Amino acid sequence: MTTSLRRETVDLPPLLPAHRRLLKHPRLMHHNRLAGLVILANLAFLYAGWPLTTPTLGHASLANLALAVVIRQQYVVNALFRLATRPPTSWPLRVRWALGKVYHFGGLHVGGALAGAGWFLALAVAVTTDGGNGPLIAVSWTLVALLAVIVATALPPFRSRHHDHFEKIHRFGGWTALALFWTHTLLSTPGPVPLAVLAVVTFSVALPWLRLRKVDVRVERPSPHVVLARFDYGETPFAGSSTAVSRSPLKEWHSFANVPSPGESGFRLTISRAGDWTGSFIDDMPARVWVKGITTAGVANIETLFTKVVYVATGSGIGPCLPHLLACEVPSRLVWATRDPRTTYGDALVDEILAVQPDALVWDTSRHGKPDMVRLAYDAYRDFGAEAVICISNKKLTWQVVHGLERRGIPAYGAIWDS
Repeated sequence: MTTSLRRETVDLPPLLPAHRRLLKHPRLMHHNRLAGLVILANLAFLYAGWPLTTPTLGHASLANLALAVVIRQQYVVNALFRLATRPPTSWPLRVRWALGKVYHFGGLHVGGALAGAGWFLALAVAVTTDGGNGPLIAVSWTLVALLAVIVATALPPFRSRHHDHFEKIHRFGGWTALALFWTHTLLSTPGPVPLAVLAVVTFSVALPWLRLRKVDVRVERPSPHVVLARFDYGETPFAGSSTAVSRSPLKEWHSFANVPSPGESGFRLTISRAGDWTGSFIDDMPARVWVKGITTAGVANIETLFTKVVYVATGSGIGPCLPHLLACEVPSRLVWATRDPRTTYGDALVDEILAVQPDALVWDTSRHGKPDMVRLAYDAYRDFGAEAVICISNKKLTWQVVHGLERRGIPAYGAIWDS
């Protein structure tokens, strides 16, 4: 384990020319580009098909809302990651750099949801103008109001401040909206295609809940800040996947990175104190919890697109990095900044990390203060001869590292908090 204050003084490479930096701006990240692409495609459809009939408005709304739902389905997410990470490392770096942004697929969800809600508003107006079907009009405007609430509470200002409420509104509001879509469609004397699309959407929503179960968990608490939750209920997830955990399945769910150990069954989750739910989990150390859904690929799965990668983590961000470090599928170098690592996470976990990462830079923030993570990341990237940097940290620091490096022509990746 090494720490070096010298590493903070490394000179960063110059910024890219202004025209190349433009697309590296956070507001133009791939997530927003995909959302914009969906909106533009819908505007093109509107222009090409004007004037649109009432059935066409309904089909356009359903198609977009189906996109918004299905793109979040775990099997679809895993398929997207498998497809994006299939190219060999011999492909041009610029192409692999773009493919590594596959985790921005949530932009399709946002674009589809906004476009679908807009089309349905137009449909409600058309149905009301036609008149004659009171129940259909009532269902239409009820659904418009519900979609407006779902969209409004999903916007970043509300979602970031009231995430638990956003999650409940999205879940129960989404289920109610789906039921109202069925009602609206049946009242509209539909053909087989809308019914088939609704059936697919319904199955997509229901599938994770069909795999709901309560399982045993063995919790170890190396410090009041963190616990290691160990599961072994017959599933060993792939490295880089995540599992959703809850103590009250209809209220609150939290996803954590799975840490399987090579050659062993089961997996671990690293859960650090970051709010009421995690604090209660650490203090109570439950013996059983609920899990649901299908283990889903996370950001760091894009590592196979590169010959070498640098993992940058702060605090419990080591959790999502750990399975990749243990698997050793791609040569990697770790930069980890955390408070008193052995006291916080325990000797066993730190020794396990150092066994596979003997050259790791572990920065003890309790001794040296908070470092300049962009400089530490670049220093490791340069010394190791890496092709990309993967950062797992809080939102502010992740974006600071990712955009700080990408504006200098270095492929960098990190969560975008779009869920």
